[in-house]
Amino acid sequence: MLQFEEHILLPGNTLDIKQEYLERFNIDSSSVIDLQWFAPEDEGRTEDPTEYKLRKAREEGKVAKSADLTSAIVLIFCISALAAFGSSMIEGMRDMMVFFFSNATKMDPVSSPEAGMMALRYLVRIMLPIVSIAFVAAFAGNVFQVGVKFSSKPITPDPSKIIPRFGKWFQRSFMSAEAAFNLMKSIVKVIIIGGIAFFNIRMEFERIVGFIQLSFLEAFSVLSGIAFRIMLEAAIAMLIFSIVDYRFQKKQHIDSLKMSKQEIKEERKMTEGDPLVKSRLRERMREIMTRDMIRKIPEADVVITNPTHFAVVMQWDREKMQAPMVTAKGQDNMAFRIRAIAKDNSVPIMENKPLARALYAEVEIGDVIPEQYYQAMAVILAEVYRLRGETMEAV
Repeated sequence: MLQFEEHILLPGNTLDIKQEYLERFNIDSSSVIDLQWFAPEDEGRTEDPTEYKLRKAREEGKVAKSADLTSAIVLIFCISALAAFGSSMIEGMRDMMVFFFSNATKMDPVSSPEAGMMALRYLVRIMLPIVSIAFVAAFAGNVFQVGVKFSSKPITPDPSKIIPRFGKWFQRSFMSAEAAFNLMKSIVKVIIIGGIAFFNIRMEFERIVGFIQLSFLEAFSVLSGIAFRIMLEAAIAMLIFSIVDYRFQKKQHIDSLKMSKQEIKEERKMTEGDPLVKSRLRERMREIMTRDMIRKIPEADVVITNPTHFAVVMQWDREKMQAPMVTAKGQDNMAFRIRAIAKDNSVPIMENKPLARALYAEVEIGDVIPEQYYQAMAVILAEVYRLRGETMEAV
């Protein structure tokens, strides 16, 4: 009798503890089924897969694909090929039979090289159109579903796949949505194909009964037409049904790649870097920029203010600069700090609300001002130099 072992969640749980548990209760380890075999692997995987995981799965050959859709496309193409090349195939088979029957006493069909070559020639002549079209249709059906992607990963030997995983196999084969869908799909296929065959035969039942009064070729022609119609209608029905299967396989593929929130965090760390590290780097950069701005404030020519919310530090060297340059700027607390440092270093502070807002929003630190602000800036610098008792050239 099989006994089911519950997984004991104890600190430091190891194989030794498990063995001690089995020996204490006198349980044969060979008759124990670990319930962890039946544990769902997708527990906690509630988030849709990211683009990175979808791309990685595609590179490994894991794509959403319906074998039924490919089979339906191949069947329709092959039936169309039979309609197009059927007469030439029958003619080829007739020629082959005539050749071998007429030469039956002249060559040994087993050991004669000529007989083997002729058989191969006739087989190629008869089968090549169908085989070629079937290959092209199969290739087109797969390309239609997944595009052109070559990957050797699915056929690469993997020792881990050899290890039996009874729980996963049992759950997937008998207790999953995929198993239920496959069972329903098989039943529906039998019903559809059986129904198509039944109604077609019922429609032609009187002609089929009258075969006894027809010649072989006439009966064969009528029977071929009925069979061809059944195959074509069944192929079209399977094509329509396979579209539903493709949508289901696509949903199953997405579900199999779902991720937990922790996995998304780990992937983001791997692709974009650790957010904590990035945050510290940004903070470090802000500190460096702030120190650099503060160092340049005493060298400035003027600070333009809002007066309380914005402060823009301007510098103009006639010999090195084409126009005045923004060397520092700040808002709210930083603006207050800029004004305080400017006041301590006797840097003129000029109030111009529109210009301060515009320069703060449009000009980055280290850039010269746009041409449309030359006139307003010239007025401010003229006032600054007037207070200093100096003269300036027009901006």
